[in-house]
Order: sequence, then C-alpha cells, then structure tokens
Amino acid sequence: MSKIKEVSDKIKEEVCQVFKGNTDVVDMVLACLFAGGHVLLEDVPGTGKTVLAKSVAKASGLEFSRIQCTPDLMPSDVTGSSVWLPDSKSFEFRAGPVMASIVLVDELNRATPRTQSALLECMAENQVSVDGIRHELEKPFFVLATENPVESEGTFPLPEAQKDRFMMTLSMGYPSEAEEAEIITAQRSLIHPVENVKAVVAKNDILEAMKETVEIHVDDAVLSYLISLTKASRNDLRIAAGVSPRGSIALYKACQAYAAVNGRTFVTPEDVKLLALPVFRKRIILTSDSLLKGYTADKIINELIETVPVPAFRAHV
Repeated sequence: MSKIKEVSDKIKEEVCQVFKGNTDVVDMVLACLFAGGHVLLEDVPGTGKTVLAKSVAKASGLEFSRIQCTPDLMPSDVTGSSVWLPDSKSFEFRAGPVMASIVLVDELNRATPRTQSALLECMAENQVSVDGIRHELEKPFFVLATENPVESEGTFPLPEAQKDRFMMTLSMGYPSEAEEAEIITAQRSLIHPVENVKAVVAKNDILEAMKETVEIHVDDAVLSYLISLTKASRNDLRIAAGVSPRGSIALYKACQAYAAVNGRTFVTPEDVKLLALPVFRKRIILTSDSLLKGYTADKIINELIETVPVPAFRAHV
C-alpha cells in the first residue's frame, strides 16, 4: 500500500506550502479523492476553502475546472448543452465545466435547486445526460464544493439528496496566530501563492492509489462497530431520520482511504470515531423538538460516538 502513502504525501507537502491551517483536513480531502467520494467544505468566508480546493487540484495534476454558483446559473451552464451548427445542419454537444477530473463548485448554496440538481447524476453515477444522450465523465471524478453556512440572503438550502452525495462535510476552522501570520506574509506578492503550486503526481498515480484503497483490510469487529454507530443514529429519539445505508458505505470507504493515507493497511476503530462526524453530519435530520431545545447534528453525533462501545480490536498484519 506504499503507493497511496507516497502519492498522498507528495500532494500534501505541495498543498501545505500555501494552505496554512488544519492539516488533518487535507488528509480527509485526499481520503475522499482516493475513495471516489466528494467533499463539501463548509465554513465562513476567508478561511481557505477555495485555496485548499485549488491547490489540491493543481498538485494532483488532474484536469481542473471551476463553477462559480450564482442564482442565475442554469443547469446547462454546469453540464453543457447541444449547439446548432448551421453549416452541417446538426447539433453538437459542447461539454460544460463539470466534464473535468476535479471540479470546484464555489458557493454551491447560491445556485438555485434546479441548478444544484444538475450535479446529482454527475456525483452519483459519473455521467451527464443531455438531450437523452449519456456522456461518461473522466475517472477520477472529484467534486469539491464550498458553502457559506452563516449567510442566508441570496442562498438556497441544499436538499437532502444533494447533501447525501458528499462523502464528507468538512470545516476549516480559524488558523492559529502563527499560521495566520504566515498567511498574511505569503500575500506579499504580485500573484496569489496558490499559483505557485505544481503538479507533483500524475493521473495514473491517482488511479493506482484508488485501486489500492479498496484492498485496505476492515476487521469484522470494526465493521460491526461502524454498523452500531449508524444503527444508533436511527434509534435516537432526537433524530427524525438517521444515517442511511449509503452513509454506512461512505464511512466504510472513507475509513479505508484515510487508513491508507496514514500508511496503514487496516482500519482501526479510531478511524471510524474520527470520520463518523464529517461523514454523518449532513446525513441526519433532527426532530423539530430537538432543534427547539438547541441540539445540533454535531452535538448528537459526538454523543453517539461516546456512548456506542468501542470493540476489542487486534491490528491486522
């Protein structure tokens, strides 16, 4: 499994030259990339969401495109459309920005639900349907979306089906004083530091790492623990809708990739505990009574993690 560790270390080293902050977030983003998932970066403006997304894309050496969401963005602006050619008297498909390996969807909640839905098929089935014709997307296909959770004017809440398409929802948090000083001094240049990020791996390296990810061992005890967590979310009276089987699959794959990124050939219960929050936080719906009492998804998930017994576990060698 050295290929995954080698590839992730190269990308992380290059990304961390410009992204100053919580490096654990970088590991989780890379885990989602290798697991074939997608990431929603949710935090207040100015915390480095776009910088992280762009630097990961550039360091990965994959084809990159960006979609800046606005209320007037149309579905065809995302997927592409058929254009009439007078000379040949026929239609020709012109691919949209979603036809790339890594797609940054900036401020996703500024797009209307109609446009947001244009990403559902892409993210779930790796294909785009336009005028009844299916167009396969490149592999790997990785969506990095950003969302501002504190602003409501001119935004549209993500539907549950849309949130369920993301393997993880991550928050950057504010940097430390030392990290913020580095961020400020790095801006003393005519170009943004992210422009200096170079491709350190190739597309084939990413594809090889993705193949190795599925071979990471998951012990029966760890799988049982994972299922116990999802079951606890379904039985909690404060939760109207618990984690679905798709959420269980997302956590399973995320743990495999995260273990590989950290140089291990097996998943531990600690991986499950660490990743349960970012994987589950958008996959549960609280009851109205729980919301009135001040409960949040993060608080309840953390309580479930603390209450569900951790199994006895012996590392797989």
